Parts: sequence; structure tokens; C-alpha cells
Amino acid sequence: MESGGVIVLVVAVAAVFFISVFFHFIPIGLWITAFASGVRVPLFTLFGMRFRKVDPKRIVSPMIAATKSGLNIDINELESLYLSRGNVERVVMALIAADKAGIGLTFKQASAIDLAGRDVLEAVQVSVNPKVITTPKVAAMAKDGIQLLALARVTVRANINRLVGGAGEETILARVGEGIVSTIGSSESHKRVLENPDLISKTVLAKGLDSGTAYEILSIDIADVDVGKNIGAQLQTDQAEADKRIAQAKAEERRALAVAIEQEQKARVQEMRAKVVEAEAQVPLAIAEAFRKGNLGVMDFARYRNLQSDTEMRTAIASGGGEPSSTP
Repeated sequence: MESGGVIVLVVAVAAVFFISVFFHFIPIGLWITAFASGVRVPLFTLFGMRFRKVDPKRIVSPMIAATKSGLNIDINELESLYLSRGNVERVVMALIAADKAGIGLTFKQASAIDLAGRDVLEAVQVSVNPKVITTPKVAAMAKDGIQLLALARVTVRANINRLVGGAGEETILARVGEGIVSTIGSSESHKRVLENPDLISKTVLAKGLDSGTAYEILSIDIADVDVGKNIGAQLQTDQAEADKRIAQAKAEERRALAVAIEQEQKARVQEMRAKVVEAEAQVPLAIAEAFRKGNLGVMDFARYRNLQSDTEMRTAIASGGGEPSSTP
């Protein structure tokens, strides 16, 4: 009897373990929900998802939503998207939204958009309900030198066929800003732009700025235009200041050159005076030497002194200095 009880206990434990493992690997509750919703998912498929590390609920729940919306999606495609790190729920929701809006979007396109890193559901919503992108204030200068600050609002609609590989909002904003700068820069006067701000939007819109992007530009509206700085006058002022500094530098260069020439002339005059003084200092020595050698007599020396005195007197009278002092 005791051995029979042990066998029954072991069988019961084994049955409980088997049932626990069975319900762990095969989500019966999810299978029943899918069956009641009209989605036929084999139990072995759910069992295989566990081994492929796929959450069955992340696959079956979106499939139920798609089936209830009238879409026929293969469960293997959903599982493949999940294994590729795609967002299965948002892809299915995007397909449902596109179907209700009459937008031709296939599962392959939606998966490619999602795997490319874009929000496919948001793209479908923007395609149905266009959104407005506000540009930052764009500064541009008209030909008369006045700066204008323009703010634009760009209404765009997502282009489903160009979402993969198409440029994003940043490209749209950059192109619109470039178009605003080009249009204002080509205007003869800033007053013309202020009087007709729609001239900017018409010119920019005609350039086809949405080419190669994931959006279609519906309209470009200039929300605000402000007058900025007088860039032309400021540039002229800066140029005049620069010319002034150049002229001052050249004048200073000429003055320094003149001073240098004057100093050089003074140095030459002083050098010549020094040579004259040196030569005059040699005269008494030469006279003494002439006396010793007998080449100069007393009467000759007296005539020389008289001539020297006469010369000094004439020099003093010519310079207005009065009578010269008598030389001993």
C-alpha cells in the first residue's frame, strides 16, 4: 500500500510539472483569445515562438487588431519583423490607419520604414493630417543694406513612397531658410519685402524644395518680418574707420621718415662742425711750426691777425651782433 501511494504521489507531481511546463511554453489563454477573435494560430506555432525567443503576445495581439480591421497579415511576417527588432504594434497600427484613410501602404513598405528608423505610424498620421513646421528667424540683407528677420511656417505632408531614403525636416528647414535669404537678397529694397511678404513664400515655393525629401510642401507662409540692423551703413562705417587707420599709419610712417632724415642731416652738420673745429685747432700749431722754421715773419703774422679781426668785424656787423671784442 505504501509503495502504491508513493507511485501516485510521483505521478501527481509529474503531472503538475508537465502541466506547468505546458502552460508556460504554450499560452493557452492567448490561443483562446485569438480563436475567439477569428484568428487561427496553431498551438505548435506558439510553442515554437518560445524557443525562438519571441513574445507571443507581441505577435498575436497586433494580428487580432489587424484581422478585426479587415487586414490579412501573415503571422510569419509579423514574427520576422519582431526578430528584426522592428516595432510590430506600430507597424500594424500604421497599416490600419492607412487602410482607413485610403492610403496604399503595404506591409513590406511599412516594415521598411520602421526598420529604417522612422516612426511609420506618425508618417501615416502626417500624411493624413499635414503638420506645420516653424522655421527659426532667418536673417537676410536686401540690396539697400537693410537687414530683415523673417519667420516662416511650412505646412508639409508625409510622402509615403519617399520615407525610405528621403531627407527629413532639417533639410526642409535648411532649404526654406536658403530660399528666404536668396529672395530677400535679390530685392532692391527692404520696403518691397515688407509691403509684399507673400513674394517670399511664392518665390520659395516655386523652387521645388521638397525634392528628394520625405515630405511634400503644401504651403510656405511668412508669419513675421522684422527690420534688423542697417548692415550697409555699418559696413561703410567700418570701411571708413579702416581707411582712417590706414591713412594714420601712412602719415605716421612719413613723419617717422622725415624725423629720421632730419636727425641724419643734424648728425652730418655736427660731424662737419667737428671737422671744422678740428681744422681750426690745427691753425695755431701750424703758425708756431712756421715760426720755428722761419717760414712766417712777425709782419706776416700781424697782417694775418689784422685780416682775421677784420673778418670777425664784418661777420658781427652782418649778423647784427655789434662790434666784435678786440683780439689780444
